[in-house]
Amino acid sequence: MGTQDASGSEDCPFCQIVNSQTDTEILLSDDELICFRDVKPGATHHYLVIPRRHIANCRTLQGDNIPLVERMEEMGRNILEKNKVNNFDDVRMGFHLPPFSSVPHLHLHALAPASKMNFRSQLCYGPQSCWFIAVDKMLSQLRTHGKVK
Repeated sequence: MGTQDASGSEDCPFCQIVNSQTDTEILLSDDELICFRDVKPGATHHYLVIPRRHIANCRTLQGDNIPLVERMEEMGRNILEKNKVNNFDDVRMGFHLPPFSSVPHLHLHALAPASKMNFRSQLCYGPQSCWFIAVDKMLSQLRTHGKVK
């Protein structure tokens, strides 16, 4: 299914973060997920939530991964709330669709305020982007089809 332990993915930059091999500041974490700032922010608030376990991308997910994606979304909301983002109508949360993922490790983008994203960020993360799937749409596809289309 495209998963492996983070320790087995030494070339993956996100696995290096999981394994404390970088100086990336971890903002939130639990036994399954970690959250940190995006190094190339597309909005005032731009955070990434990743599983500790290496999962290649959203296309490798199946229906049994729904709880993982829901927990990723919850952590994304938590970091936004922690940083005083209150208007969740002005938030974008989702995933890049392959081959448009810059890092081959599943990661949820949590961005706010979406209304203030520049043109480039709108292309990459906006509702019209063919490169980005919103978390609610992805969960719907997983529930309906057991995979991401």
